[in-house]
Amino acid sequence: MKDRSAFQELPLPLFATEEAKETPLPVGKIPSYIKDHRKRLRQRFLDGGPKAIPDYELLELILFRAHPRQDMKPLAHALLHKFGSFNDVMSASSQRLKEVKGAGDAVVMEIKIVEAAAHRLAKSRVMQRRILSSWDALLDYCHTTMAHRDTEQFRVLFLDTKNTLIADEEQAQGTVNHVPVYPREVLKRALELNASALILVHNHPSGDPTPSKSDIDMTHQIETAARSLGITLHDHLIIGKSQELSLRAEGFI
Repeated sequence: MKDRSAFQELPLPLFATEEAKETPLPVGKIPSYIKDHRKRLRQRFLDGGPKAIPDYELLELILFRAHPRQDMKPLAHALLHKFGSFNDVMSASSQRLKEVKGAGDAVVMEIKIVEAAAHRLAKSRVMQRRILSSWDALLDYCHTTMAHRDTEQFRVLFLDTKNTLIADEEQAQGTVNHVPVYPREVLKRALELNASALILVHNHPSGDPTPSKSDIDMTHQIETAARSLGITLHDHLIIGKSQELSLRAEGFI
């Protein structure tokens, strides 16, 4: 017998949100059409896994805990319509999520919990591992954490003498098309961690990973400074929506 205890409804939402008041329903009771729909959807997920349901229904499953007594299908559709894809919904900022009618604190909380879980799972596959032999896992991690952000983020991956990833740190956040990077701070942190090599990573919210002149110039500055300290710059990855670009593979390093 399958244990469905994990899918039991919470007696009340996690937050007392405004949208929860818009649909007055008897306390403690779930309308049969909502209860039956949730039961069928959960069963399809249990029987067939994620591939058995489309994105809007997977999003519904996530939102069920936010409002145990409401129909979440309209909100799931509204979120996908605004942001374009399931990944973009998960990666949207809390402020932008709340622009969608019905997406209050409880809804944002459930979405951000799933996003955080995805990031930690992806990170666990690369931390304390030899990066150059786990390159695909590294790219998956970078795409999971950065590809769908709406502002630029600059990260540095610090490696030891065996090219094992010892730290992954965000160095800066910027606007939709610029992020400030200070080579001196990057190298200072590398020395603090006793790192022997670096991989630079940043995203392009436009989706196009083509490097700008400033991207190339900044890479050269960090490479020159790193070399003077005996630190190797392995690569600089630019993450787009669906693809990435390696400045080393393109001959810029």
